[in-house]
Amino acid sequence: MNFQQLRSVREAVRSGFNLTEAALALHTSQPGVSRQIRELEEELGIELFARAGKRLTGLTQPGQHMLPIIERMLMESSNLRQAGQEYLAQQNGLLSVAATHSQARYAMPVAVQDFRGSFPHVRLSLHQGSPKQIAQMLIDGEADVGIATEALGDYPQLIALPCYRWTHSIVVPPGHPLLDAPLTLASLNRFPLITYDNGFTGRTRIDEAFASQGLTPGIVLTAMDADVIKTYVQLGMGVGIVAGIAYETERDTELRALEAGHLFGINLTKLAVLRGSYLRSYVYAFIEAFAPTLTRAVVDQALRNEGTSVASADTDTELQSQDLRNATRHAAALPAA
Repeated sequence: MNFQQLRSVREAVRSGFNLTEAALALHTSQPGVSRQIRELEEELGIELFARAGKRLTGLTQPGQHMLPIIERMLMESSNLRQAGQEYLAQQNGLLSVAATHSQARYAMPVAVQDFRGSFPHVRLSLHQGSPKQIAQMLIDGEADVGIATEALGDYPQLIALPCYRWTHSIVVPPGHPLLDAPLTLASLNRFPLITYDNGFTGRTRIDEAFASQGLTPGIVLTAMDADVIKTYVQLGMGVGIVAGIAYETERDTELRALEAGHLFGINLTKLAVLRGSYLRSYVYAFIEAFAPTLTRAVVDQALRNEGTSVASADTDTELQSQDLRNATRHAAALPAA
């Protein structure tokens, strides 16, 4: 028994027992259809069709009983084929992720590595840009997932989900005076400052902190890239303010870091997807690899919630427990230079 035999029976019935029309529907010959039907009847030991000579005239009583079974078998074979195609589609394709430099360089490597291990046939495309550029890439369909600290929650077209909290660090050369005194905004502002461009990596909180003390920060150089900031700190051009995950003890041997969460507060990195978008299984897998609290159930719930763009999980204790621990896990996995 094979599916071609079952299809021949079904098409013979659908064509009003006209084997020529059945053959056209099956892209074969009329004798071929007749042979497939006869072989199935011989295997089953019953006649499915009543005949007048070589012409089919209708279904026999056993044929009427067997036809629904044949149709179910063919339907299930179609479902099986579609399920296989859907599975292959979930295991193959392109995942486009847009992120700021800090996220791509320091927070994402372990997630990318884990994802590649689980989905070796999915092509991964990484785009870097400003938070506003990342949001636009999502809206334009150029990225499936966007990751940034700034801006993503400001767009109603996006679902922005909290990933982890982090704080800034002050980076200075060894022996710098800031290492020997309490760190305050006033003491920090006695030195030229090097930090992120406007709109990047918590820069808003830095500006707000100084403004709240009536201070104008003495920023002499800005960059999108924490590595650039650290390079100019090493050259003695000023004191750096970077994301805490951007300081790596094993790599940054010519720098020292001071935790600055008490100065600039806590920042929240968000992951965003386009509202109403269809996410393949591997997209869910990447999201959870990057932020374990963002399970498929959590993401689906957020996608169904049309009234909010940022999930309330930013106050969840589970998120708090993973915050900097998760961030340092990403950074610590990078090999030493």
